[in-house]
Amino acid sequence: MAEDFILDTDDLQRRMDGSMASLRTEFASLRTGRASASMLEPVMVDAYGSMTPINQVGTVNVPEPRMVTINVWDKGLVGKVEKAIRESGLGINPQLNGTIIMLPIPELNEERRRELSKVAGTYAENARISVRNIRRDGMDQIKKAKADGMSEDDQKLWEQEVQDMTDAQIKLIDDALDKKQEEIMQV
Repeated sequence: MAEDFILDTDDLQRRMDGSMASLRTEFASLRTGRASASMLEPVMVDAYGSMTPINQVGTVNVPEPRMVTINVWDKGLVGKVEKAIRESGLGINPQLNGTIIMLPIPELNEERRRELSKVAGTYAENARISVRNIRRDGMDQIKKAKADGMSEDDQKLWEQEVQDMTDAQIKLIDDALDKKQEEIMQV
């Protein structure tokens, strides 16, 4: 039975890639002093009886490097969108202009940059933990097959493959963290 053991490396890789995609999404929500439409992705608005992402109640634009605008489609939701932004913890003070909400992005001070850099590090560590958990799942499958009679050579081969996948993914996470921290600390 263990002779025909095939580890589903595609599944492991897909799950590791999912961890990386999640990290990219978390990084996109971090303010770097530059305006970006993705910084509003985590903000939800109480619209029509349910929590709705901002990009589903209006058009989000970045007309200049330090400004994000939201053109709210329903005039009745302008107040709710403004309230959601104020309560989101982004530290942005919305300014109303009819159905358009303008979000001037303030300069980040040195202390705030350091805090954001630490938050980015936390996000990266969570992604590393996720990848290591996926690695552990793969190793557990290999150990189970070993108990079912897999040869030691095959075991070492599969374990090395899983470890190589893990190392490559951790390197991608570390590279993404370095790039994000450099972006955050850039004045």
